[in-house]
Amino acid sequence: MNRREALSRVAILIGGTVIGGNLFLTGCKSTTADGFVLTAKEMSLFEEVAESILPETAKSGGAKAAQVGSFAQLMVRDCYSLEEQKAFTSGLGSLDEACEQLKGKSFIACNATERQEFLVSLDPAKTPYYSMIRQLTLLGYFTSEIGYKAQNYQSVPGGYEGAIRKS
Repeated sequence: MNRREALSRVAILIGGTVIGGNLFLTGCKSTTADGFVLTAKEMSLFEEVAESILPETAKSGGAKAAQVGSFAQLMVRDCYSLEEQKAFTSGLGSLDEACEQLKGKSFIACNATERQEFLVSLDPAKTPYYSMIRQLTLLGYFTSEIGYKAQNYQSVPGGYEGAIRKS
């Protein structure tokens, strides 16, 4: 093999790697959920529901402090199909409407006790969107720094003891 032939083959290999890498990265982008954004009203409603599920305590911040609203928007945009996105947004609206029917006011206008009573009264069989909201809240909270610290989780339990010999 001469030098020209070797350079030609190296160029083909490098070019294939660059083009293949670009195609791989392009394939990682979500095409089904482009442009999904929660409105300000939907975002504040989700955050209030999330805060009712995981309220702030003396020992740890609540769902709002963990910014689960931003997390939920990202997850719904990137991981949910168009049908699931529609179910999520319509579910938020249905939740608010159900609260108005039951309590006589919107969810945001209710106090903490009324919110808790309302969320406990929801029937999981009739409100599958609430399961979606609850799952996103819990996942967002417990994968955040605040949720991580609230669990007192030790990533490496016990101390490291290298080179132990049995006597």
